[in-house]
Amino acid sequence: MFRNQYDSDVSVWSPQGRIYQIEYAMEAVKQGSATVGIKTKTHVVLVALKRASSELSAHQKKIVPIDDHLGISIAGLSADARILSRFMRNECLNNKYAYDSPMPVSRLVSVLGSKSQIPTQRYGRRPFGVGLLVAGYDDLGAHLYQTCPSANYYECKAMAIGARSQSARTYLEKHLNEFPNSTLDDAIKHALRALRDTLPNEIELTTKNCSLGIVGQDMPFTIFDDERVKPYLDAIEGDARGNSGPDDRPGPGDDDDHGRPTSEARVNVLAESMEH
Repeated sequence: MFRNQYDSDVSVWSPQGRIYQIEYAMEAVKQGSATVGIKTKTHVVLVALKRASSELSAHQKKIVPIDDHLGISIAGLSADARILSRFMRNECLNNKYAYDSPMPVSRLVSVLGSKSQIPTQRYGRRPFGVGLLVAGYDDLGAHLYQTCPSANYYECKAMAIGARSQSARTYLEKHLNEFPNSTLDDAIKHALRALRDTLPNEIELTTKNCSLGIVGQDMPFTIFDDERVKPYLDAIEGDARGNSGPDDRPGPGDDDDHGRPTSEARVNVLAESMEH
């Protein structure tokens, strides 16, 4: 990204009808550690990469429980995710107190979208720099939602967000038709293979850098960490990778995930126009 006179505040529009502060927040999501979600008819599986700031520190948790029937995985700023997860827990508690039933997943995501929209419109505020994959199971079945800093949200069959997530989305698109009728074990294997494709070839998924969350029919939201993930990692150990190189981040002439030229491409175009 490069600075210009229209990115000083979230309430400033550019002549092209863009709000750069929101786009910068979405870039923060793209730089966060990758996370993948897959939905079957009865379950939703979340897997996420955990990062450690140094060898002396523990890995940061990327999958967060919200309620018995609901959980999230995050990509972006963990501090912002803590604020949103606390808000979601309060909404679930309030709904349980008022109606004596779990909060429908679609309603919670709608309320979350409304909360995320407020800082995109008010002077002196900044958008939340985090993207969420929301997995839940309610009376309508299994649900997987993606939320963005722009306050948009989408219901998905499968999704991957975070750094190098395009490789994971390519894998998910290839196997999309298999997911609805997959068993829980097969869905977990697909999710781990997709997550593994976001890593450079010299790095492997391990029990230290990988976390797994599952929710579904007759199964509350459960997180598997450390040694509890090992049986699933062993199951995909011999499988070939789907990525083609150590880095799939957009190059200077590539488009970003929204079909627009990347910041490097815009800089090159600007430089060329100035030369002529």
